[in-house]
Amino acid sequence: MAGEPSYPTTLNSVCDAPLNSRYDPIHLTSENIVPIFELPLAQEILGHNVSEQDALMQVTQGQISYTDLVADRARAALQSRRDDLTPEQTRSQIVHIGLAALFSFLQSNVTGPPLDFTPADVLLPSVLRDDKVTLRAVRAKIIRDLSVDGEALYKLTPNPELFSVAKAVLVDLDVDGSVAASTARMRVNFLHQKMLSEVTSTLQDEIYKDLESLMKADLNSEERSRLLVERALIHTHHGFDAKARADLDQASQIRGFEFALTGKLGKRTKFQDRDISQLVVVAKSAEEAPDSSKPSGPKNLDLNDDTLLEAISFADKKSTTVADELPEALRSVDANNQPILNPVDSAILLAMATAITNTSPDHGLTREETQPYAARVLEGGSSNWQIYTEALLVRSRVEGFRSRTVERSVLQMQALVDQVLADTATSDSAAQQPGSDATTFLPRPEKSESAPAADRLENIWLLNFATRWSLEAELAKRWVELGGLRTALEIYERLEMWAEAALCYAATERETKARSMVRRQLYEPKGPVENDENEQYEGPERSELPVDAPRLFCILGDIDNDQKLYERAWEVSGQRYARAQRSLARYFLGLTPPQLENAEAAYRKSLHVNRLNEASWFSLGCVQLELEKYDDAVQSFTRTIQLDDTDAQGWSNLAVATLRSTAPEPAPEVEIDESTGEEVIKEADPHQRNRDALRALLRAAHLKHSDARIWDNVLTVAASIPPPSTPFRDVITAQKRVIELLGEKQGEKCIDLPIFGMLIDFLVTAFDYESLFTEGDDGPVIRTGTIPGQILSLVDDNVVPLITHSSTLWLLVSRVEMFRNRPSRAMDAHEKAWRAAVASNAQGAFQMGDEKPWMAVVKATEKLVRDGYARYGPMDHEEKKVEGTDEPEMVMRDWRFKARSAVRGIMGKGKEFWEDSEGWEKLKELQSEVVGN
Repeated sequence: MAGEPSYPTTLNSVCDAPLNSRYDPIHLTSENIVPIFELPLAQEILGHNVSEQDALMQVTQGQISYTDLVADRARAALQSRRDDLTPEQTRSQIVHIGLAALFSFLQSNVTGPPLDFTPADVLLPSVLRDDKVTLRAVRAKIIRDLSVDGEALYKLTPNPELFSVAKAVLVDLDVDGSVAASTARMRVNFLHQKMLSEVTSTLQDEIYKDLESLMKADLNSEERSRLLVERALIHTHHGFDAKARADLDQASQIRGFEFALTGKLGKRTKFQDRDISQLVVVAKSAEEAPDSSKPSGPKNLDLNDDTLLEAISFADKKSTTVADELPEALRSVDANNQPILNPVDSAILLAMATAITNTSPDHGLTREETQPYAARVLEGGSSNWQIYTEALLVRSRVEGFRSRTVERSVLQMQALVDQVLADTATSDSAAQQPGSDATTFLPRPEKSESAPAADRLENIWLLNFATRWSLEAELAKRWVELGGLRTALEIYERLEMWAEAALCYAATERETKARSMVRRQLYEPKGPVENDENEQYEGPERSELPVDAPRLFCILGDIDNDQKLYERAWEVSGQRYARAQRSLARYFLGLTPPQLENAEAAYRKSLHVNRLNEASWFSLGCVQLELEKYDDAVQSFTRTIQLDDTDAQGWSNLAVATLRSTAPEPAPEVEIDESTGEEVIKEADPHQRNRDALRALLRAAHLKHSDARIWDNVLTVAASIPPPSTPFRDVITAQKRVIELLGEKQGEKCIDLPIFGMLIDFLVTAFDYESLFTEGDDGPVIRTGTIPGQILSLVDDNVVPLITHSSTLWLLVSRVEMFRNRPSRAMDAHEKAWRAAVASNAQGAFQMGDEKPWMAVVKATEKLVRDGYARYGPMDHEEKKVEGTDEPEMVMRDWRFKARSAVRGIMGKGKEFWEDSEGWEKLKELQSEVVGN
């Protein structure tokens, strides 16, 4: 029948599935993957036609990549008119060929179980696979050509031909604009990104371009929630953790998934005699899974600790320490027996844990917050094999930092690695990884205890999955942290991860061994190798450098501190390896004196390749500050915070650059008066630059609330805007925060005297004290929310308790007390100011004969007598009355006597050195002013 597909009937429903409206294309299963590769169109695209011998010979000779061959043939198939397929069927088959390759690659490298076919035999034409040497060369070429921006794939990636076909068909070939094709392209690019040693902006741009179009697509609620979880994981991988958590919150709302990290009373150890608050994630799906759903996954190892319980034992279902804060749906959940979660909801919890630890993976509080998310998924949380596996992995990562759980952490990760190695083994593993026969730490599970590929792949894109070799590398890193260097090196060397092995040696101060290991990959020996262990490989470069040569040159450059090696890494990568320029920049900064201009140029080159590297933008901005290129620094730090708006130091440095910027002030704006229709010139704010800097500093202070230096900068910048435009609230808040952070160690020195004086001056000149009152329950009180009220609170609660030796501070307090109509307290503050001045200058004035401190004492005494005793002494006391009358007492009846005593005391102490001096004469004059009673 004309127009009918020519492939087997059993595949009609798969390859003719409507793609235009599908976000998540159907997951192919092992029984229909091989038939897809055997379709006539697939055979044609994969190069099995005899007529393509010339092109195949080019592949065997390394002139073109198999990826390019497949992409070219698929493109030709799309453009040709066929008798056996309609254009729609052709596009559908091509997409499904790519999906079949993608799912097979994931099954053989991530999830398992083992493929029931050999990918090379099914995909590659016989001329490319019959000879093992040719097969290895073809695979090596595929892997080499999949390098992006100088970042390389793992050189022994198993079955790379599967990923090659997926990349060629789903990415390099623009099949159509359907949602399914965009989804597949985005996923292949993200998988490609995950397999590289560092993030590249080239792939990142492509991934986010597809994400943007997918978010605009017409998706149902289930599809949209899954897409949000997937986007959250992509955000996390690229370091955008705040965006990731926002997406996860939105996905939860769409799904009606309720969860909360809370505290419930319970016991964590075997010897606790009372319940204390324990962190727990309480979670409940909108639709509960059937009771028959049991957790399915690899072996969950017991803790077997003599102190810790296997799991927290909670007191009862109502024992939350914050019960009223829990959503209504969660208040009845028993923490000891929580319901099974929907797999997508479990994935949300694991993605949340990943986003939390990604921000600060080694921070103790962060790990404590992460562990309950993994525990919730493990303890009756999921019936899906792959989700349960991911939860075990998350838990093992968290537990690796605690002494009582580190043993299970390593053993659990080892068990997971063994499981993955066994489940992803293929019949031709030896062709790609010689001697890499999979061994297992635990007995291999029976088939009934495992899970089919379809179940494992069903939710794979909702998980932060890892490939088999990256999991092994992570295990090796864990062994290094525990001191198991030999075990780690065995893993690295078996995987031929020479860069990691060299870094491992270098970290243990065995740089000679590390250097030799790297040079062996890059250089020839000078002569015949007699003892490979001691050979330094000082000969010429190898004719064919390894695929990760740019990285190896950089590692060697780090070991030897050699500029030429970084430059060689840049050259070998075709000027695309951004790390080479970052390393070069750090080299220039490490010189004495630092070569700032060269460092700036190197950072700019690295950012030309990877403009989304937030750390490079930050470093570039710091260099530009040193070079006094403040306008350029503003741009660099602006890019820094655009990429990560939680970078407190980036915000702080942006403020510094903004203050020093030489960019012209904005011109006056012309506005139209709506009432008259006339043009009105709005003058530019002369302090706009300071306000911009202040906003940046406030953001930095919000992010790093305990950084006294940032708060001190907030104080300085806010106070730099003169009254009446001064942002007094920010000034007061900043000074209070500085006192809170530094007061205990620095005392009164943490108070900025000029700025505090400005606040007091503003208070006493701009306000009338009585106007600040409002009626309270116990009479008139100060309106604390006002600026004057905040200044008075700053004085009473923060400044006065700190004053010890500062005469100036006591004088300012005296002004405040007089403003409050409290002359007796003003007098008391004046006396304290005088005593502080005399005490701080006594040694220089009276023992060493230093004139400067002597005149300071004289000046302080003048202030006390004229501005203190003479002014406040005769005033009416604000509280005391003459006994038996309503008449107020004087503040100080004997103020003249006290004044004379103060002057006489200073003259007595200073007579030996200062009799008949200028200061002495001033004191005698003061004496005459206070003669009398």
